[in-house]
Amino acid sequence: MTNIIVKYIIMTTIIVKRKEDLLRLVNNLSSLRKEKGMNQTELGEKVGVSRQTISLIERGDYNPSVLVALSLARVFEVKVEDIFNLEEINE
Repeated sequence: MTNIIVKYIIMTTIIVKRKEDLLRLVNNLSSLRKEKGMNQTELGEKVGVSRQTISLIERGDYNPSVLVALSLARVFEVKVEDIFNLEEINE
């Protein structure tokens, strides 16, 4: 399953470069975390990263590795795409 996700990400990157669109990674991690009644420290412990890393991901200042994204999806029992999406930047 991991290979499929990695291939998907690589294919997405190629498509983005071909279209020459500007995209950014957005997430709803903060909402999911609050729905589960967790703070950033608790979520970080479950995923194996620091509270600061969770904060950076939630603010969109850090794009997580595939491993971290999959771990977050596992904690929330959702697909990675239910947490992270690509959004066009209109300039």
